[in-house]
Amino acid sequence: MLRPILIDGKFVAAKSNTAIEIHNPATLEKLDSIPSCREADIDAAVKAARTAQPAWWRTPGVTKAELMHEVAQRIRARQMPIAKMMTAETGKPLIESTDCVQWVAECFDYFAEVGRASLGLTIPPGADHQVNFVRKEPYGVVACIAPFNFPLLLTAWKVAPAIAAGNTVVCKPPHQNPLSGLLLGECYDALPPGVINIVTGAGDTGQILTKHPDIDMIAFTGSTAVGRQIAAEAGSQLKKVNLELGGIDPLIVFEDADLDVAVPGAVWARLLNAGQVCTSAKRIYVVEKIAGEFTRRVVERVKTLKVGDPADPKTDMGPLISADAVKKLESQVATVLSEGTELRLGGKRFQPNGLKGHFFQPTVISGMRPGSIATKEELFGPVVSIFTVKDADEAIKQANDSEYGLGASIYTKNLELAMKAMENIKAGSFWINDPLADNNAAPFGGMRHSGIGRELGAEGLDAFREPKHVHLDYVQERKRDWFPYADRKLP
Repeated sequence: MLRPILIDGKFVAAKSNTAIEIHNPATLEKLDSIPSCREADIDAAVKAARTAQPAWWRTPGVTKAELMHEVAQRIRARQMPIAKMMTAETGKPLIESTDCVQWVAECFDYFAEVGRASLGLTIPPGADHQVNFVRKEPYGVVACIAPFNFPLLLTAWKVAPAIAAGNTVVCKPPHQNPLSGLLLGECYDALPPGVINIVTGAGDTGQILTKHPDIDMIAFTGSTAVGRQIAAEAGSQLKKVNLELGGIDPLIVFEDADLDVAVPGAVWARLLNAGQVCTSAKRIYVVEKIAGEFTRRVVERVKTLKVGDPADPKTDMGPLISADAVKKLESQVATVLSEGTELRLGGKRFQPNGLKGHFFQPTVISGMRPGSIATKEELFGPVVSIFTVKDADEAIKQANDSEYGLGASIYTKNLELAMKAMENIKAGSFWINDPLADNNAAPFGGMRHSGIGRELGAEGLDAFREPKHVHLDYVQERKRDWFPYADRKLP
């Protein structure tokens, strides 16, 4: 039996019987099988969303808010079952999964209130007895596609603002770990049928969904390469897109940084979720004067991490998502080491406590060089890459030397230096002394090749709405601008 999909408020058997097996990446145990949805399933999901959208858009804001708050309450009530499922299928430590489910609930709560209070704005009229205002309206039906590393959180960042804006959605969870997304779908029964629909499958399913003529907008998180493909296809149909793509984010440790804080902060910012985070600190730049001490402390800190079964609450780091991910990272590390760098720790796949899954040792490499593979390719795994720079100016220059611009972090006590770095480094999020901190009220997204648009904040709500200017003259009278022009005099 394949897991059912969510269409029009009901979990139903997919018309496609092609199966995708889901395995625990830590133990390789089979967890379940899902359908690889094809045209018939996607047609049904999109039709349900299209049918539900007009009534959902007309639903009063206060009612939408109440329903979204109810979704959040149901998520909190099922926090541990959802978190345990997420850990089983993603390899994310249970602590991280538990936090993620809480953040999902908070996201629905936040956009329930923001959406209720935001419809548009009034603007000054151009003449007497006129009223002008801007009304913000939904696009219609939104395809929401999330990645494997944060399957629920990055779904919520799309779904919550999309429905708060009056859209309906069709979600495709990642094919590697869709089970927690389907479990989350059970909490959506607080909403009218068809507002949120879920289909499952891999990239080919995603292509069918994004190309569907009744999809008005695509919200996608994933690689820059796939994002380009989606943008090109959407452009041919003039569909709107919101894309959160790849990043090779820098973290700078300036000379005055408190290493008692910067070292554990940098290690966490790089090795969270086994390094499989789009905004993780993939390039760590350390000023020469403190580089030796910083690197020594990082190695000692990483040695203390417990790597193993992510279901154990004491585990700090679990496996990578797949055998292919381990193979790719292994090849990338080999290339990095061939560039004259120094391996300080790790660097290999391994099986902690006899686990058979996709584990890679927490790795520390120093002596990284500008232009190396670590500055051009995203090492999506537990590799701490340390660059030594002469001074603050060189750190800022090298940190900004990238085609990406998702996030950037720094450690310093110097406000002037912090502001200089902030002004010169291109990044959608800039963290000072607190890397990777999220705030539902702040926009999230990338510059350069790291994406188009924003999630979260008021900007995240506006990403799912388009403005309509309304001009009203409450006195009917003939205008002097009209024909015939013979009645008018030139200046």
